[in-house]
Amino acid sequence: MHARDAVLVAEVVRSGLVESRHRGSVAALAADGSVAFAAGVTDAPMYPRSANKPAQAAAMLRLGLPLDGELLALAAASHSGEPFHQDGARRILALAGLDESALRNTPGYPIDSATMADYVRKGGEPSALAADCSGKHAAMLLTCVVNSWPTDGYMEFGHPLQVGIREIVGELAGEPVAHTGIDGCGAPLFALTLTGLARLFRSLAVAPDGTPERRVAAAIQAFPEYTSGTTRDEAQLVRGVPGLFCKAGAEAVLAAALDDGRAVAVKVDDGGARARTVVLVAALRRLGVEAPVLDELATAPVLGGGHPVGELRAAIAWPA
Repeated sequence: MHARDAVLVAEVVRSGLVESRHRGSVAALAADGSVAFAAGVTDAPMYPRSANKPAQAAAMLRLGLPLDGELLALAAASHSGEPFHQDGARRILALAGLDESALRNTPGYPIDSATMADYVRKGGEPSALAADCSGKHAAMLLTCVVNSWPTDGYMEFGHPLQVGIREIVGELAGEPVAHTGIDGCGAPLFALTLTGLARLFRSLAVAPDGTPERRVAAAIQAFPEYTSGTTRDEAQLVRGVPGLFCKAGAEAVLAAALDDGRAVAVKVDDGGARARTVVLVAALRRLGVEAPVLDELATAPVLGGGHPVGELRAAIAWPA
């Protein structure tokens, strides 16, 4: 995706003057799966980053992952590193007979600011367990164990786990994976179009009850704090919009779907995460979704001297 192809999606207004602009793209599907509207580039490969995680979790369920409830929500997470997240990752590893030394994701600190401050105050160092991808990696290890696959090298492109996940991600997106890269955590990263990402989320939302796909969507809806964190916009959206689940990805990706089949995927070109939620909210409203939480998240305050002096807001000229 190139900046010249994107469209204006959000702007920052300070004291009545537009200070900054974000360009990006939006793909939205109607309940029947048809394209409801699109803006920018929606048919070129892009990296969904962690927005792929719900599909990766569904793929692991198909491959035998024995999780449900909050631990399944954690398997699809970019979590904040709060104590219950780290404890959940330990519980998944224990089911595999492993401990955190088996994790191969990039070590990090908790991304929740209050949690990180407490963690550092207690002498915590960057660790694979505290890092936001530890739930996914613990689930990957458990999937390997139940299939008698080697846990060493579980992140390699040719490992049976990653081969299986790639195939299923493409199936759920309704298109072949366009490219395989390496995600921030070190695991394979599967490129899709933005429309394909919206289809992927819709596939999970409308799947029959009891299927791996529907189980992931239901787990995120029931335990959104496990997939993100107690202070995150994602959890607010899931709690506040009945029938919705969503997942963000690095570099300003955010996707959501509703139980009736409507779905949206957003990518902000400059990677600025601050814009993705207001753009998603604008797209959900255009799809006819209404809920008080959308009013709360439709803008974000711009501060001056610690007081609101403007706002970050969506600024999309939707196609006719």
